[in-house]
Amino acid sequence: MATTLAPPPRHVSPTPTARRRIRRAFRRRPGKFTYLVLTAIAFFSFFPLYWSVVVASQDNSALGKMPPPVLLGGNLWFNLKRAFTMVPFEKALINSFLVAGSITLSVVLFSTLAGFAFAKLRFRGRNILLLSIIATMMVPTTLGIIPLYMLMAKIQWTGTIYAVIVPAMVNGFGVFFMTQYLSEAVPTELLEAGRVDGCSTIRLFWHVVLPAARPAAAVLGMLTFLTAWNDFFWPLVVLTPEDPTVQVVLSTLSAGRITDYSLALTGALIAILPLLVVFVVLGKQIIGGIMQGAVKG
Repeated sequence: MATTLAPPPRHVSPTPTARRRIRRAFRRRPGKFTYLVLTAIAFFSFFPLYWSVVVASQDNSALGKMPPPVLLGGNLWFNLKRAFTMVPFEKALINSFLVAGSITLSVVLFSTLAGFAFAKLRFRGRNILLLSIIATMMVPTTLGIIPLYMLMAKIQWTGTIYAVIVPAMVNGFGVFFMTQYLSEAVPTELLEAGRVDGCSTIRLFWHVVLPAARPAAAVLGMLTFLTAWNDFFWPLVVLTPEDPTVQVVLSTLSAGRITDYSLALTGALIAILPLLVVFVVLGKQIIGGIMQGAVKG
């Protein structure tokens, strides 16, 4: 007995009443509970930064009062002057900007190039090389401190910021991150069309891959800048006290028999401001990359 397949269901367009209900559902404003939850999240996210400003604007004796101060004091500018006088904070800021900026540009560029090669180019040993790069992420950073310092001493780079920049110019996480992103973000057909039009590999990378990789590059750039800016151990080992980075200077401010918390948090506030600026500058690209990844599939 022959079996017949049921006809595929026809697409039924919604009625005008259903369309109006859908429009009303999308236009419905969030309720009071939603605003309450968002306000609470914003408060708990902003409060540590506000508390740092409050402590930085007080003297050290005000922090022992009960209840603790919650309003701004009048010592902020005085503490800022002390921070720049007691330690070479200006030199540390310049060094940290040079180190973090150079590392960020290098990691984004080289990781995008390597990600494009691993994701879209076919060559012998591609999978083995990619696995070798991923394997480097499993090696603890502290394990290579001694041989790295010996290498920097042999080429006479100890005490210079080159010893901080060059070893971090590319990393396995950046290569793996861009490889995964570009394998989905750049269609192979688009690259083949560009080759038919006569584009070389470099032109394909510059005109096709880089625009598509912009959201992921912004995310990688922010993470790399944050990591390089907050790096403490390796700059402490390889740099001199007269030529430090921001994190080394902060450890100096918080050192001593009695910690001056107002001075220490003043320095921390100065160190946080560049990170906020980076997030504001790259925030649109970061959110765009997150939303693009959320709607894929």
